[in-house]
Amino acid sequence: MFLYGMVMLGNGLEKISGGKLEATLEKMTSNTWKAILVGALVTAAIQSSSATTVIVVGLVNAKLLNLKQSIGIIMGANIGTTVTAWILSLSELNPNIFYLSFLKPTSFTPILLVVGLVLTLASRKSVRRNAGMTLIGFGILFMGMFGMEDSVSRLKDMPAITGLFVKFTNPFLGVLVGLVVTAIIQSSSASIGILQALSTTGIIPFAAAFPVILGQNIGTCITPVIASFGASRNAKRSAAIHVSFNVIGTVVFLCAIYAWQHFVGFSFWNSPVDKVDIAIFHTTYKIAVTLMLAPLSVQLEKLSKVLIRERDTEDVQNEEYDEATLALDERFYISPNMSIAHAREAIHVMANMARQNFKQSFSLLLNFDRKLYDNVRETEDAIDRIQSKVESYLLKVTEKTLTETESLALSEVLQVTNEFERIGDRADGICDCAMTMQDRDITFSEKAIGELKVIFQAIEEILDIAIEGYESNNTQIAFNVEPLDEVINLLVETLKQNHIERLKQGKCTIEAAFPFIEVLGHMERISVYCSNVGVHLHSYHTGGKDLDRHEYLRQMRRDRDETYTEYLNAYDKKYFDQIVELEQSV
Repeated sequence: MFLYGMVMLGNGLEKISGGKLEATLEKMTSNTWKAILVGALVTAAIQSSSATTVIVVGLVNAKLLNLKQSIGIIMGANIGTTVTAWILSLSELNPNIFYLSFLKPTSFTPILLVVGLVLTLASRKSVRRNAGMTLIGFGILFMGMFGMEDSVSRLKDMPAITGLFVKFTNPFLGVLVGLVVTAIIQSSSASIGILQALSTTGIIPFAAAFPVILGQNIGTCITPVIASFGASRNAKRSAAIHVSFNVIGTVVFLCAIYAWQHFVGFSFWNSPVDKVDIAIFHTTYKIAVTLMLAPLSVQLEKLSKVLIRERDTEDVQNEEYDEATLALDERFYISPNMSIAHAREAIHVMANMARQNFKQSFSLLLNFDRKLYDNVRETEDAIDRIQSKVESYLLKVTEKTLTETESLALSEVLQVTNEFERIGDRADGICDCAMTMQDRDITFSEKAIGELKVIFQAIEEILDIAIEGYESNNTQIAFNVEPLDEVINLLVETLKQNHIERLKQGKCTIEAAFPFIEVLGHMERISVYCSNVGVHLHSYHTGGKDLDRHEYLRQMRRDRDETYTEYLNAYDKKYFDQIVELEQSV
């Protein structure tokens, strides 16, 4: 119950944050001390230094944080994790003081559970339900603590158990026990809580508690170490920094404590420790080590590079970092919001690749180049792989319990992924047309080339609006894209008619007619997909799950407001004026 309550508490707090932890970590790490503060606050909020450091490993792997920024956050996370020990030590408050009795867990735990249940079951708003889940998590955590305390209360009368804890006064054995237990349950906060529960028996002396606590702080490093498997070298280094920080701190504290005990002596050395004593030592250790090592962050970074060395020059050159793949990091499964946000990062990469492919495909129509053709085909394969990875990545996210907002966001991301992948397909189709023309020695007339250049400019502009608007989360995309899409549709029809006239007049060959019409068809579909991106984003922001795209667009065109008409006229003049000039000049 204690461990489950801790997990439930952390999940509830993370959901209340709305997935903003990642953004906070990214933006507020301009210097080491600020990063330490951010790391401490975030960890105190989600009650897990392991979760924070795993997120940091993921952000470094995705190149959203550099190694230097990660050091401060990791140090801060070590301080923030001490909050749990202080919460659990509230049971040591004097029950004879009336107002303090209300702060004891035995007094407020039932209240937390009742309020949490009411909020979870009766509230329709996800924020309140998440708050209720957080309160229930608190309540279950303390109920688990009460159960542990009751279970271990009889251990104080068992000679075998009391003798065992005497052996833990051996510093190396104590550190080893704390390390192993924490590594197994992967939470220093939980293992500290278990130690606090055992301390209620009165059989654990300070001499045994100190090394066990120090070992627990090394054991908690196992989670980010596991999370760094398969990650980039800098991500591995951030995990190595976490291990180095705690190992160095433990060695220094052990030497200082036992040197003082040997030469001066602690009067309380063999006295039984209680919950508050454990919380005080835990916090003192964390703050002292942070103050000691924070000025040495540059040296810690160098140490991590010694521990995780660069590969040979040839290996480094051959190692390709796919930016989109790095964004789809499984470490972010800890939060659906973060997973979805990073899927969007992958889509941004894919969208820009599709835009670049469109530009290169069009240039192949005018001047075919085999190397460029191969490059376009390889990029199209990469776009398809990214889409597949995004879909697989988000499929795993659906295995978690999602809020209504998260479900809507996930749906929007999947839909937009498909739109940009289709744009890549159409660019690939234009590339195929260029290859066909090359193989059959087909060329377009001067007027046809001029017309294609005009519509290319229009497609390039609508792509820029859609991609940049989606990247900036601009809900005005639909209103900016749709007038241009309408103009592009008219352009396509006009150019088709012009081409038919050229065929009738014998100014264009039948062989060239098919690629020309096919290219126009691909461009028209690209425009439609850009329009769809705007509609999907609009639907997400307005909460319109069942928005009828066609009806929405028909209504927008039917009920044209002044702004829509202004954009429409501007685009019409911009592109049709060029077509008129071509008619007159060629």
